[in-house]
Amino acid sequence: MSRKNDKRDRLVDAADELIYQQTFNSTTLADIATKADVPLGNVYYYFKTKDDILKAVVQKRSATLQAQFSQWEQQIPNAKERLQAFIGHSTEISHTTAKFGCELGSLCQELGKYAGELANLAAELMHRTLTWVENQFKILGKGEQASILAKYLIASLQGVSLLTLTFKDPNLIQKQSKNLEQWLETA
Repeated sequence: MSRKNDKRDRLVDAADELIYQQTFNSTTLADIATKADVPLGNVYYYFKTKDDILKAVVQKRSATLQAQFSQWEQQIPNAKERLQAFIGHSTEISHTTAKFGCELGSLCQELGKYAGELANLAAELMHRTLTWVENQFKILGKGEQASILAKYLIASLQGVSLLTLTFKDPNLIQKQSKNLEQWLETA
């Protein structure tokens, strides 16, 4: 891992990677400090609790999602093609998904078991994604059906991500992505 000058950023990046690979529950502050190459005592200077680190990770992931959506909107003029890019992204990361699951879905699933703020943080990430996909369907003129279509698309990708992780088979996402691209032509 390349060293950054900012210890806080290194801690957030390390936490993000470890939470994705190991889950939030099994990631310790010591794990994060070691991965970030920051003394454990310094972690408390930047984050009072492990939950505070998680909040920073969720903010980072939210910013990353928004940047990806913005990039697609700027570079791809057609909403259907943006949805195809969204589906295609799953194919691009299929080998990682086979090892660790869906970065978004895994976190949402784990934090959804908590009560209060942690569950709300995860729901916010999924809601941001769902809203963006729904807006693409609205642009395509799907009106009231946009919400149903968006939920179907995300549920299909999340389901195949779970199967891909369970069976360690990236081909499952690749095949489902092709099916979803064909479905998108008729949706």
